[in-house]
Amino acid sequence: MSEVATFSTMTYEMMVGLTVTDDALYTQYRAAMAPLLAAHGGGFRYDFTIANVLKSASEHPINRVFAIYFGSKAQMDTFFAHPDYQAIKARFFQRSVAGTTIFGGYER
Repeated sequence: MSEVATFSTMTYEMMVGLTVTDDALYTQYRAAMAPLLAAHGGGFRYDFTIANVLKSASEHPINRVFAIYFGSKAQMDTFFAHPDYQAIKARFFQRSVAGTTIFGGYER
């Protein structure tokens, strides 16, 4: 089932590539962080699992790509610094992801 996001104002978006090593634990991470993400005006615009990477400048293989958005860059910074997010990250993300590549951040 896919979700369709709608947007009426300018948002700050970041494109991210990951090496997910434990899909079940990463799914738990996403579920745990979702309410906090929404509370900070955030969500996912796109989310892909990747089978083939034709070219990459990353030092790790990429098997997941997504666009995460917030109402502003300040909201994004506040979200990622939040103590509850840091606890969720330590419990799930750090154990399920071996590499992260930030492709870029931009206003949309």
